[in-house]
Amino acid sequence: MSLQENFDKAVEDVKNLNATPADADLLEIYGLYKQSTVGDCNTEKPGFLDFKGKSKWESWNGRKGMSQDDAKQAYVDKVQKMIEQHGLK
Repeated sequence: MSLQENFDKAVEDVKNLNATPADADLLEIYGLYKQSTVGDCNTEKPGFLDFKGKSKWESWNGRKGMSQDDAKQAYVDKVQKMIEQHGLK
């Protein structure tokens, strides 16, 4: 399978985990997904009171400079670990 095919499968698999992953894991895969699909963060940092938005922005922005292919591979690897931990439905 190509990297893109593995990435697309991982995107679907993550929606079918048996349990909801920890917030830290969700933030990590969010940042990797955005870096994979959009590239470097291109939005303004959310306001002080938008805690969820700020966390998501920081997760994505923290990957600045990572290539989209590297981000896709990291996403696939992370989802595999989550499948091993939680299992699929």
